[in-house]
Amino acid sequence: MTRWGILATGHIAGRFAEDLRLVPGAELVAVGSRTPDGARRFADKHGAKRAYGSWAELAADDEVDVIYVATPHAAHHEATMTCLAAGRAVLVEKPFTLDLADSVELVEAARSRGVFLMEAMWMRTNPLVLRVVELIAEGAIGEVTSVQADFGVAGPFPPESRMRARALGGGALLDVGVYPVSLAHLLLGVPQHVRAWAKIGPEGVDENTGMIFGYDSGALATLSCGMVGATPLAASITGTTGRIDLPAPFFRPPSATLYRGVGEPETIPADLTGGGYQHEAAEVQRCLAEGLTESPLVPHATTLEVMGLLDAVREQIGVHYR
Repeated sequence: MTRWGILATGHIAGRFAEDLRLVPGAELVAVGSRTPDGARRFADKHGAKRAYGSWAELAADDEVDVIYVATPHAAHHEATMTCLAAGRAVLVEKPFTLDLADSVELVEAARSRGVFLMEAMWMRTNPLVLRVVELIAEGAIGEVTSVQADFGVAGPFPPESRMRARALGGGALLDVGVYPVSLAHLLLGVPQHVRAWAKIGPEGVDENTGMIFGYDSGALATLSCGMVGATPLAASITGTTGRIDLPAPFFRPPSATLYRGVGEPETIPADLTGGGYQHEAAEVQRCLAEGLTESPLVPHATTLEVMGLLDAVREQIGVHYR
């Protein structure tokens, strides 16, 4: 049995707690929040035995094997460092931190202590997304020449919300743009050329952002994210001999459509049991059972490379948090 703790009690924490019920061998035993009342309400709702009114108390619980950090991303560094210092394995909600420097600190802390650490980029543990990666590796569409993906939400969001407040790491890029960036990285790796433009809102964060990644192979990724309009949330991967389309939401697709260049397209359905978060939890448990300190599906190097790309985009569009 893997004993889980959840740090924070917001919407994403609740969705994760629900999906944790679907993971064999998983048990939610403790919850930590900034207030005892908030922790107790969450614990009662989701069946956790213990509720703590501070992050440090949760991290100090020796009956917790791994902690899922579900705070807004501006608090990821502090919360995760608290857990790592106590020797707890950690699954950190995406994006890992606000910037590459903070991410490197977390990875170095985990490695120096020999403690498991993984970013909760659940798309990279999704079975259908992994099948798409396999098909591409098998040559189903030839060499990948283009990746297109978008993630835009309509809002509106008030200035104090985590989407807009700069103190909370607001902006479309870190909150939703990390998905198309991660997809491009998954399929094409680190680009040699990065170009970006954004509409900056009054709070100093990006409202609508476009990115083009160029690769020396000749491939390119055309990506967008925003919080001023609902986009299709779709992705298309084009190769020299075919194409794979991922309908909305591409990061947890209901199906994939494979075009091999000739003949009828092939539809590959997905199992949509639960909300999709159970796959990342299962991956954490598999790694812990095998004594691993990082996941081969979401390795530290990948997290750091994606954070470096987000830093590069933010530099070009003029969004700074420090």
